Amino acid sequence: MRLQNKTAVVTGAANGIGAATARRFAAEGAKVVVSDRDPVAGEAVVAAIRDSGGEARFQACDVTDRAQVAALMDRALDVYGSLDIVCANAGIIHSTPFLDLDDETWRQVLDVNLTGVFLTGQEAARRMVARGIKGAIVNTASVNAVIVPHKLAAYNASKGGVNQLTKTMALDLAEYGIRVNAVGPGSVATEMFRSAMLQDPEGVERMRLRTPMERAAEPEEIAAAILFLASDDASYFTGQTIYPDGGRSAMSQMVPKRA
Repeated sequence: MRLQNKTAVVTGAANGIGAATARRFAAEGAKVVVSDRDPVAGEAVVAAIRDSGGEARFQACDVTDRAQVAALMDRALDVYGSLDIVCANAGIIHSTPFLDLDDETWRQVLDVNLTGVFLTGQEAARRMVARGIKGAIVNTASVNAVIVPHKLAAYNASKGGVNQLTKTMALDLAEYGIRVNAVGPGSVATEMFRSAMLQDPEGVERMRLRTPMERAAEPEEIAAAILFLASDDASYFTGQTIYPDGGRSAMSQMVPKRA
């Protein structure tokens, strides 16, 4: 098992990519702190991990609040005695035409998607450095960091920021033996995605046409990429964003029809 005797923290782990990552980390031998703002769904992920023979605890956390992020990292250290891997996955998305985007929505998306990654990485790295832990941090970016759809100004900006933040963190933390990388998924078949697509057949077709592999990823496929970056298999990777996107970033964005 690739993460035997490691302790991992995953934010935004109550569902989707985060939940799949927490389960995969546990299956690879890690002791996992599952973190999210949703305690019911988060505890369900913990229960599933334990039912499969893994070890996990839940810790509620709003990643925009430094005190809560610090408490999350301290919980991992208190319970498991180490902090080896952190996956900064918590994120939100909001679709609004640029001319209609209000200040509150802009700040909310940037606070969760970018400031949340900054706080998570900094609080984790400070503890790793203080204890001499040569850890791994994996941030969740998006293919939208390099190919931007319409009506997602805040989301696109936040994910572009995650890419640059990841590089900066990697440079500043390399001397301490801490690796920092990111994943930039394309469309992922989370429960929210599936529900939305069921209501929007045209949206399904748009997703298919912009993805050479003609399907969305399963959350477990993204978790596999995160596992790679978190494991010793990626021991010479730092400052990188890899794109499990079905080929989407290799092609031009389709121009939508206008009314």
